[in-house]
Amino acid sequence: MSPSMQFAERLRSLWRFLAQTGRLIVGVPDYDLYVAHMRRMHPDTPPMTREAFFANRLEARYGRGASRCC
Repeated sequence: MSPSMQFAERLRSLWRFLAQTGRLIVGVPDYDLYVAHMRRMHPDTPPMTREAFFANRLEARYGRGASRCC
């Protein structure tokens, strides 16, 4: 691999890492990371669709109905 291709790959890797970190900081779950985990750790279970995954994460974070505050 040429030095310019190595540099480009390192930049892509850094960008992926920074984007994932930024999503975690603001509380946005990473669907691609979830799919990779499911394929690696639970190959017999199909992963949720992107829509179902985000609905599940919102439910887990905020719950349903009234706020738990007060």
